[in-house]
Amino acid sequence: MSTLRFKALEKTVNKQAEKIVIGEKLSTLFNQNVFSHDTMREYLPKPAFKAIISAKEKGTKIPREFADQVASAMKDWAISKGVTHFTHWFQPLTGTTAEKHDSFFRPTEDGRAIDVFEGSALVQQEPDASSFPNGGIRNTFEARGYTAWDPTSTAFIIGTTLFIPSVFISYTGETLDYKVPLLRALQVVDDAATEVAKYFDKNVTKVQSTLGWEQEYFLVDLNLYNSRPDLQMTGRTLVGHSPAKGQQLDDHYFGAIPMRVMAYMQDLEIESMKLGIPITTRHNEVAPNQFECAPMFEEANQAVDHNSLLMDLMGRIAKKHDFKVLMHEKPFAGVNGSGKHNNWSLSTDTGENLLSPGKNPKKNLQFLTFFVNTIKAVSEYGDMLRSAIAEAGNDHRLGANEAPPAIISIFIGSQLTSVLDELEKVTEGKLSPEEKTELKLNVVGKIPEILLDNTDRNRTSPFAFTGNKFEIRAVGSSANCAEPMTVINTIVAQQLRDFKKEVDALIEGGLSKDEAIFNILREYVKSSRHILFEGDGYSDNWVKEAEGRGLTNYKTTPEALKLELTPKYIEIYEKTGVLSAREVEARNEIKLEKYSTKISIEANVLVDLALSQIIPAAVNYQNVLVKNVKGLKDIFGDDFKDLAKDQMELIKTISTHINAIKSATDKLAKEAKKAKEITDHQKQAEAFGKKVKPLFDEIRYNSDELEELIDNNLWPLTKYREMLFTR
Repeated sequence: MSTLRFKALEKTVNKQAEKIVIGEKLSTLFNQNVFSHDTMREYLPKPAFKAIISAKEKGTKIPREFADQVASAMKDWAISKGVTHFTHWFQPLTGTTAEKHDSFFRPTEDGRAIDVFEGSALVQQEPDASSFPNGGIRNTFEARGYTAWDPTSTAFIIGTTLFIPSVFISYTGETLDYKVPLLRALQVVDDAATEVAKYFDKNVTKVQSTLGWEQEYFLVDLNLYNSRPDLQMTGRTLVGHSPAKGQQLDDHYFGAIPMRVMAYMQDLEIESMKLGIPITTRHNEVAPNQFECAPMFEEANQAVDHNSLLMDLMGRIAKKHDFKVLMHEKPFAGVNGSGKHNNWSLSTDTGENLLSPGKNPKKNLQFLTFFVNTIKAVSEYGDMLRSAIAEAGNDHRLGANEAPPAIISIFIGSQLTSVLDELEKVTEGKLSPEEKTELKLNVVGKIPEILLDNTDRNRTSPFAFTGNKFEIRAVGSSANCAEPMTVINTIVAQQLRDFKKEVDALIEGGLSKDEAIFNILREYVKSSRHILFEGDGYSDNWVKEAEGRGLTNYKTTPEALKLELTPKYIEIYEKTGVLSAREVEARNEIKLEKYSTKISIEANVLVDLALSQIIPAAVNYQNVLVKNVKGLKDIFGDDFKDLAKDQMELIKTISTHINAIKSATDKLAKEAKKAKEITDHQKQAEAFGKKVKPLFDEIRYNSDELEELIDNNLWPLTKYREMLFTR
């Protein structure tokens, strides 16, 4: 085992160091393998090009007659780069991406062959949907599903394949992916935000949701990863004693990047740039072997595609460097887990960020309007955000020292809190000239100065305002960004709709536009106070205070997912048209089943590890000790008891841990079997969470104790100290 552990480390340090490439300027690589605007302009007829741009910018449909032209242009461009196949690339509810490759090749009647890619193949394909999660939406005889081209996201090339971003729907028309609800939510927030933005600028015709994600991940040596069945099967270590040195010294965070890791990062950035992913940041994270990369902000749909693509890309490139990328939220106990912060904002086609103040009171009132409406939306529908980030892996992370708690609250900083305090004092109804002057000059007018000095960042907040955007900090590292983005855009869209109705009603009642806006914002501030929190989200006092405020604290995935079927939340999806009740129920069932399946797999792996590796290793070492004690007795006779005292005590201790593991393993297998037999998805998930998962801790504790006692050469599993420090 010792040879296996260090084989890769001895082999790769120098080899990988030599692979660091001093490349071209990243700007020259950007979009090299993307069917970008510039490429489309070169390959497409003007009418077809304009139709695609209109679809991207205005959401208009592309006329069917242009499909063949676009397909032909894509094919010509792709073939010029050595491409032989194409695929509709989509994001089913498995949590990964999917692709089925088809060749451009087509034989002709005269025995020759041609390359063909028609508009019908571009627009739609029919992959078998029978093996994808559907939550009861389809019957067995309705196995077909449809992928359809999403022209709002750019096509790209990997290897010899043209990838066409697509949506995925069932035979009966319901959505089976992450992208369709996101696209619907983006359209709804565009419509609602545009109408409100016109209060301040009549020239606004479109509002885009923007997203900047921050991807955290772990890297481990590929050979060491392959030596851990639990990592291979579940993405996390189910047992393992913490090393003497972990992250206590805080020396890894922002530290010098190991040379071998730097080689991987550089390759990743080069390939990302070629695919149009604007990666600009890389650094060491807090835990050993943990790292982060982040791009520039992009339109939300494109950003979601780029994050999903990046996660695929990270795995492919890691193999070239003899690494394995771990996206699990908590692959190692005792050190920080990994998240994926989602930085969200809204921007107009006139070039303004609606969550950034301007140079005059009018622009600052616009900022305040969208700022307060977002707070109001989260105060009303915050539990939907909690459900959106609920997942088995994230349960290990939320509330720990590197992640916000499960209680959804909003941090805005003390300075902006004081602005809302002043806003709350606004007189109801008409304002006197003095009040208008005070509000516009001394409250609204000073917002830019306030934000300039507002550098405090509360890392314990799950939803924080960070200058010109809101940061959703509770999203797990393995998650698809589409789900939290769908929720935030849906609830903000509905809130902006309600806001406009209320403002228009007051204007019709005789108030000026500004007076109406101030009056409504005042009421929103009052009704949303309970969700604003500036303190320590990790403290026990906050748990008690949050309960008193009426905020929920759903610590587990089954608890959080139960909320999704609340009539209030189904209603908002149906009112906005983002999801039907049937689609909500199906997705809820899929997520519950996924949770139960993950815990079930972990239980099976842990039982297998305990019975086939951990207990036998303990027994083997125990036999060595027994043989040693017998030898001492043969040599020293009755005096052996004093000489073998510690060995005999160690034999007893090992037996105690073996018995505890065997007992807990038997119970775990029994409880997992019982939970699996439950047919109700909610009850099954609760059984896995409450009856099965807690048993993991007892097995882990006793196993980790044995790891400390047993001869290193006899211990069957690669240890934390060997995996967590890249050389």
